[in-house]
Amino acid sequence: MERRTIEPRPGWQETVEEQGLIYPLTRYPDNSLRPYWDESAYYIFSLPEVEALEEVVEELHRMCLAAAAHIVGTDRLADLGITDPRVARAVTGAWHRRAELPSLYGRFDLHHDGTGPAKLLEYNADTPTSLVEAAAPQWFWMEERFPGADQWNSLHERLVAAWKNQAALLPPGSPLYFAHSSADELGEDLMTVAYLKETAEQAGLDTDWISMEEIGWDRLSGRFVDNRLRFIRSCFKLYPWEWLTTDRFAPHVLDTLDNGGGTGTTLWIEPAWKMLLSNKALLAVLWELYPGHPNLLPAYLDGPRELATTTGWVSKPLLGREGAGVTVHGPGTDPTPRPEPCCHQQLAPLPDFDGNHVVLGTWVVENEAAGLGIRESSGLVTDEYARFLPHVIL
Repeated sequence: MERRTIEPRPGWQETVEEQGLIYPLTRYPDNSLRPYWDESAYYIFSLPEVEALEEVVEELHRMCLAAAAHIVGTDRLADLGITDPRVARAVTGAWHRRAELPSLYGRFDLHHDGTGPAKLLEYNADTPTSLVEAAAPQWFWMEERFPGADQWNSLHERLVAAWKNQAALLPPGSPLYFAHSSADELGEDLMTVAYLKETAEQAGLDTDWISMEEIGWDRLSGRFVDNRLRFIRSCFKLYPWEWLTTDRFAPHVLDTLDNGGGTGTTLWIEPAWKMLLSNKALLAVLWELYPGHPNLLPAYLDGPRELATTTGWVSKPLLGREGAGVTVHGPGTDPTPRPEPCCHQQLAPLPDFDGNHVVLGTWVVENEAAGLGIRESSGLVTDEYARFLPHVIL
């Protein structure tokens, strides 16, 4: 693993926008615009490095599924903040019938510098983004800048194949809707959903488009409907389950949830059991089940424990996104009570490449490792100001 600088392509912004990345720039607090897609540098990996990382990702995924089974089997949903009995029943019901429910993808964020074992930072298995740039623009960048080279990137083919494999699990005779929140101002959610819709269409599925805010509730039939009053039987939503089960339509979601077996009216993708994997409490459960595992960092729910006096720790809200609410504590720091439940994970400062702090976003599609996206940040927390850099296997 090595970082190299390179001259960006002339007209790079227009190029990546045409390839679906309509948010190539990030607006900073001083109102300046700086590249989010950053091709002034790139990372190189050897094929053995990538093959080793693929094995790590698939092992971590298997471990996460085992941890989910443990949480359900020992009735520990309260540790994840899932205390509403109806939500708990929805999650456990989905877990027990998971073979009947479509489930597409997830993204592991890993700490790795090319030397020691990769370490799991978190798993976003419900609403992961940075998919568009990982799947398309960085592939086309490689083809243009390094023709004949390779890249850890089978995302597009695997997504299309996943839709084909799971088509029989979808309700027949109605389109699969793709939904995102219109509150997304950057366009990232919009383009992620648009890209996934395209992969489903390439798999031969009948699809339609709707925003979460346009989904209506038909009181007479007791069903969700689109803006033409057609029943919504299945919907891929880039909208977190913790929102879906707490906003004002949550009772209707739970009343009409199709958890497999045709027992409800609306099948949501990703399924409700993904709430078990996209919660930071999973990190602590993994450490309980696999203490000392080379690809895990110590993590606890009841406080930093020995981390307070040894390595330092990072406190992460159980449902935080884009680094929101994450606090970093050095060794010897007094633990500060937090108003919300947190997971306290060993501090492992992100690898520093020429002043850039790097996190590897490794993708899983249908239980198999499928690709890599790299983000850099100026600080120790990967937040909304992180940059995406391409990579190549040389």
